Amino acid sequence: MSRQANKFIDMKTAVPGPQAQLLLERRMANIPRGPFNTVPTFAAKGEGALLTDVDGNIFIDFAGAIGSLNVGHCPPKVVEAIKAQLDQYLHPCFHVMMYEPYVALAEKLNRMTPGDHQKKTFFLNSGAEAVENAVKIARKYTGRRAVISFERGFHGRTYMAMSLTSKVKPYKNGFGPFAPDTYKMPYPYYYRAPFGMSQDEVDDQLLQKFEDFFLVEVPGEEVAAIIMEPVQGEGGFVIPSVRFVQGVKAVCEKYGILFIADEVQTGFGRTGRNFAVEHYGVVPDLMTMSKSIAAGLPISAVTGRAEIMDAPGVGEIGGTYGGSPLGCVAALKVIDMLEEDRLAERAVSIGSAVSERFLRLKQEYGDRIGDVRTLGAMSAIELVKDPVTKEPDKELTTRILQEAHQHGVIVMGAGLYSNVIRLLSPLVITNEQLAEGLDVLEQAIRACLNEDVRS
Repeated sequence: MSRQANKFIDMKTAVPGPQAQLLLERRMANIPRGPFNTVPTFAAKGEGALLTDVDGNIFIDFAGAIGSLNVGHCPPKVVEAIKAQLDQYLHPCFHVMMYEPYVALAEKLNRMTPGDHQKKTFFLNSGAEAVENAVKIARKYTGRRAVISFERGFHGRTYMAMSLTSKVKPYKNGFGPFAPDTYKMPYPYYYRAPFGMSQDEVDDQLLQKFEDFFLVEVPGEEVAAIIMEPVQGEGGFVIPSVRFVQGVKAVCEKYGILFIADEVQTGFGRTGRNFAVEHYGVVPDLMTMSKSIAAGLPISAVTGRAEIMDAPGVGEIGGTYGGSPLGCVAALKVIDMLEEDRLAERAVSIGSAVSERFLRLKQEYGDRIGDVRTLGAMSAIELVKDPVTKEPDKELTTRILQEAHQHGVIVMGAGLYSNVIRLLSPLVITNEQLAEGLDVLEQAIRACLNEDVRS
């Protein structure tokens, strides 16, 4: 793949460069191998959709801190709000002395999340903590024990969240035993459905499995909650139908089960709506949020029906650092940006541009590009070895990602089979930056596919 003249990307060295190599040596000597790293270099500066590393290489960021940066790196309004908060207080701890930004953010989320009913919100530090606490609240409110998640779903790395997560390697391998009374149901994957089976037939078959499950595993009357990603993130940007999601909600209503929407990766404009569940005409009982809520600062939220959220007694939910003042003021500005800059609409425009590129490539390389999936600015391309067997091509995916990284585009993989390229660019990315990044990614895909043809 030959280098091209770029307006934004500026690759001064190979990756990792000399300074990054020195830091890599320190990283390997002092930090466990467990925390994974997408690009083998170190950040020096971030702005909007651009990241500069310690060797002066400038990248276009299509990963966005795994979907945490819908408003981009270092958005000025958020930075200013954080600086102003630093002069007031850092962390009195909401459980010791309360502070107004916590209340203001709860009010905002109660208003903007789906549903006209009375809602309440409280805050934690991470998406996994939000999931853990949503399960606690659901069990407390219903007095039931079982929780159902979905195959290929990802809900975090703490024990309950990991138990609800589906992919064994790398998330669960060797870490058992897992939390009891957690169960998994199949989630629609229309691309990999049996040949000739329609989308409606897939949905009907999977929804019927709930009734079978209640007969052979746990009665519906003992299930506290079903937790669902409206679009599976780590699972490969797999998008269910409106019919399926509404069918799951109907199951919940039939048996008095709470519906938890995990919006950690899909929230805050990413899919073209404030929250992905809005695409399906479903109002969840509880919702978990994190990632892009605060431009990368560690804060998460659980929002839900007031009577459900009030089920735990005083002191039964919370945490020392939950809802930090810095996270709260950052989140308030992020929500302002989401509304003022119409970022949800921008997500649709980004997704259209990406889909156009990916679908054109699919027409040309239909034997290796199996599927293109997009909802708003959650865009993915799935790579296979054979169009009939749909055998996943993890090796090709890895090569494409590495090629893109070397030429200045940060992009990540996903999927149960690690054969999906996913894009989570900041929603503030300019049209020019998006086009340049897609040019580089397209060239990487072509170079690796053409290399396979020659070999």
